[in-house]
Parts: sequence; structure tokens; C-alpha cells
Amino acid sequence: MNYEEFLLDLLGKDERYVILTAENRAAMRNLPGKIKDRFIDVGIAEQTMVGIAAGLALRGRIPIVHALSTFLTMRAFEFIRTDVGIGNLPVKLMGAFSGFLSEANGPTHQAVEDISLMRGIPNVNVFSPSDEEDMIIGLPKVFASPNPYYIRYTNLKSILKHNENFEIGKSEIISDGTDVLILVHGMLLKEAIEASRILSDSGRSAGVVNMRSLKPADENTLINICKNSNLVVTLEDHFLTGGLYSILSEIIVKNRISCRVLPVALENTWFKPALLNDVLHYEKFDGRSIAEKINLELKKIQRPEPQYSI
Repeated sequence: MNYEEFLLDLLGKDERYVILTAENRAAMRNLPGKIKDRFIDVGIAEQTMVGIAAGLALRGRIPIVHALSTFLTMRAFEFIRTDVGIGNLPVKLMGAFSGFLSEANGPTHQAVEDISLMRGIPNVNVFSPSDEEDMIIGLPKVFASPNPYYIRYTNLKSILKHNENFEIGKSEIISDGTDVLILVHGMLLKEAIEASRILSDSGRSAGVVNMRSLKPADENTLINICKNSNLVVTLEDHFLTGGLYSILSEIIVKNRISCRVLPVALENTWFKPALLNDVLHYEKFDGRSIAEKINLELKKIQRPEPQYSI
């Protein structure tokens, strides 16, 4: 089942759902003729779309809105915060082409601060699936939640069979490891698994965790990981500030845990536009580059840098 089929099935079962879009129909081109007045295209007017969605939610509807992640989370930020967040309305925000999925676009179209913006709004939760299968597994519970939600939409094909026992606020353990555990969300799961394979082939015990839910985060799992791993890696196609690294850091500080963390994220810069594989290679987010970064960090742990005193 793809996303369009999922929506059609959902709307057939529950008349409360309404689809809105700001000229972002790529994932649902066949829906308008099938659901008629339950499909609303506002044009390039993201703020208006969120305002309409809030009004529909107040009337008992569950609006699912679609737009490019950059314009949804930035142009419409005040409307999400004020109309949806403060009212704690069940509006579902589907952000397309987030992170590296924006590939050939420049900084104006790169949503690499979207998670930071959305999780900073009280009541708004965040779901970052790794691929279309992962997304569709989680959407029934995400859409049924009474809370507003921001979802990083993806249509990538899965490279593994996901755990279908999805729970809000819970992560998916892909593999275990004692030397290093890679925490990842979204489309970089494939690269995390490749990095884990490379590390395992070199004799390292490397595991991968698909975070899935970034707000609420899987705090208990993260605490256990930090207590039982020599190194924890956060991997994300997002700015270093405000994303998964910040989430983990907040949990570590709050729970007074000692944990060695290696963040792999964009640091104060946007990525160079290119095709996706070229972006990953150039920005060093491909599996091999990630494994190399982790190996260097593990060597520092084994051979601590000398401490000098004067």
C-alpha cells in the first residue's frame, strides 16, 4: 500500500478526515476526483491552509495538510504555533522534501531546521519515519492522536521489514551493539545500517536504532543506551541544533548520565545541492563516511589523548 492508497482507505472509513494541500499533489494526484469536497487545494498559501485546518478541527474534522517542509514549518510557523499548538488541535502536518530529500534545491528549499521548529511548539509532536513503509505503519496511530503532529513525509522504499508494532514515543531497535549504537531518524536509516555493517566487518559491535518518534522521544530506551554503550552516535539530515542531538543532550543532562556522544549532522551550514547520492557523498553522510567518523572516535576512546598540566 502506498500513501495515496492509505489516504483513500482512511477517508473511506472515517468521514472526519479532510485533505488539504498547498499545491503539493505529487503523492496524491488521483485523490481529488475520488474524495471531491474533502480535498482542498489552497494554492501557494501555507498560512491560509493552516488557518483553514484549525477551523475545520474546531468543527470536529481531522485535517491532514500537505506542503513543502520549508514553507509549511517556516512560512506558516505562527499559524501552527498560535492556531494549532495553543489550541492543541488534531491537525496533521505532512512536510514534503525535508532534509536531504530536497537534494537538488538550494537553501531556500532545504528544511534542515524543521524538527527544531516543530518540537519547540507545545503540544505539537514529531514523527520522522525512515521510508514509506515505516510511515504507513505509524500513521494510523499518529493520525488518531488527539494532538497536532508534524510528519516528515517520505516515499522512499524500505530496505528492511519494519516492526509493525508501532507505538507513539517508542523507537525501533534494528540491531544491538556494545561498542557503538547509532541513533537515526528519517531517510538516513539506510546509511546507518551500511555504516553498522562496515563497522561489524572490521570487528566492532555496532547497533542501529530507528528513532521514529522524536517528540515524544523514547526516553527510557535512550537512557539505557547511554548507560550500556561505549559510544552513542546521533545521525540526522538536520542542523546540529534542535534535532536528535539536542533531544539526546537534554535527556542526558536531565537524568545526570555520563555518556560519550558523537553527533553527525549539518553544522551551521546548508548542504550543497545535487542528486541525493552525490549529496550524501559530498557531505560525508554516506555509510562509509559515517563508519570512518565512528572509527576515529572509537580510537580516541581506546587511546585517550594525553593530558598536559603546567
